[in-house]
Amino acid sequence: MYTDTIADMLTRIRNANMVYKEVVDVPASNIKKAILDILKREGFIKDYKYIEDGKQGVLRIFMKYSGQKRTKIRTINSIVRVSHAGRRIYVSKDKLPVVNSGLGIAIISTSNPEKPIITDKEARALGIGGEVIAYVW
Repeated sequence: MYTDTIADMLTRIRNANMVYKEVVDVPASNIKKAILDILKREGFIKDYKYIEDGKQGVLRIFMKYSGQKRTKIRTINSIVRVSHAGRRIYVSKDKLPVVNSGLGIAIISTSNPEKPIITDKEARALGIGGEVIAYVW
């Protein structure tokens, strides 16, 4: 049992990225699907697929690298969990973080029922704040 399943998923992605793995599997949940949708849309991963296993399901993440086979370049330079169980980090619409001078993204959890998980850029456009889940660049 994991106490912080999002941190576990981010760690699995970080570890797979460090050794240039093509595929990584994580236990499924709706919040993880929303985070993976953002990572796919922003170009950090190729794709992901939900696989039914009779229990909670598995998310198979297809990692993305650029360059040739021998000279692969990582698309994700760093992926960091910001808010965790012991210390929640909330920001207002005026204090939304800018990650790596705008080259990265912050993943924000909001109270908006239509868009519960969004990027910092989308939060600025909507004029809302929320809990900072992670930074990716």
